[in-house]
Amino acid sequence: MLTRRPVAYMLHFMAGPTPVRLAVRTKLLALAVALWAPLAVASCGSRTGLFVLEEVPAPADAAPPADAADAAPDVAPDVSADAGVDSFEAPDVSFDALPPIDAFFPPDVQIDNCPDAGGTLIYVLTAENQIFSFYPPTLVFTLVGTVDCPTSATPWSMAVDRTGVAYSVFADGNLFQLDTATAACVPTTFVPGQMGFLTFGMGFVADTNDTGETLFVAEDSFSGGTKQLSAGLGSIDTTSFALRFVGPFNPAAAGPELTGTADGRLFGFYTNAAGSGSHIIEIDKNTGNLLADNALQVGGPDDGYAFAFWGGDFWVFTFSGGPTQITEFDPATQTETPMGTMVEGVVGAGVSTCAPQ
Repeated sequence: MLTRRPVAYMLHFMAGPTPVRLAVRTKLLALAVALWAPLAVASCGSRTGLFVLEEVPAPADAAPPADAADAAPDVAPDVSADAGVDSFEAPDVSFDALPPIDAFFPPDVQIDNCPDAGGTLIYVLTAENQIFSFYPPTLVFTLVGTVDCPTSATPWSMAVDRTGVAYSVFADGNLFQLDTATAACVPTTFVPGQMGFLTFGMGFVADTNDTGETLFVAEDSFSGGTKQLSAGLGSIDTTSFALRFVGPFNPAAAGPELTGTADGRLFGFYTNAAGSGSHIIEIDKNTGNLLADNALQVGGPDDGYAFAFWGGDFWVFTFSGGPTQITEFDPATQTETPMGTMVEGVVGAGVSTCAPQ
């Protein structure tokens, strides 16, 4: 049974920025529920209230949206909902060839539809279906509410757009809209398993040629309890809910979580599929090619994880059946710092492209 948590959480600070164990995430909690359950956010969200979600009509049947075929690429990845990603072959490219992430983020990026960008928060979603806001300068988590979506599966990942609407995929592949002001949940017409993407990491990125933003997704799956290499990068149209395949990751990556910036850059975080180690990567959103890589020392071999960009730094949330470790990575100094823990197990994080650069 879920229990109600206090409205605000203060972090328990650690003695100093000592290195922590090298990490590999498996999302075992979400996987277990996905196997047994029936198949069936971050925002410009300031401290002011956001809109209340209106119900999205359910599709008449399980068929994809009418324009899904038009949105599909000419060449699809060699995966299916049944096959998973076992047949995916990683390109023969080494991380040694990738430079570290460029730490320059232009401070003067202006987005007209960000009325309260200075108050933008990171939002996190826990394995217990609770949404919290997180304000990096004060390291305070505040409970928004408990999500009650029409599924017995657990949350898998989350992203949040500029208006405060969170999108969360659950372990059964269903995609829901979550209100970051009230935690209200509304089903979408997204059809699970499109292009072989049943579960995935996700994040919004500002468009390069207009004032909009795009929801990008990274396929993330398990086989026999082992995390597989991702089939690649895609995007979801949040009007038609059709998924478009962009391309395979090159070099290969194992189920990255995604976050984006106001200047149109896409980043991912993942732990290695076997052994130890984790990475923050920059991804070409037009091709899926990896542009840069930084190795981190954070987490443990059974960790779930989430990831967001705020104020020029990356915020990584890792857990393994206990409190969530919060780690700040500064790409300018190439350093990571443990910032404390929160009580809940964070499985998703989202931050608006309106967030400070």
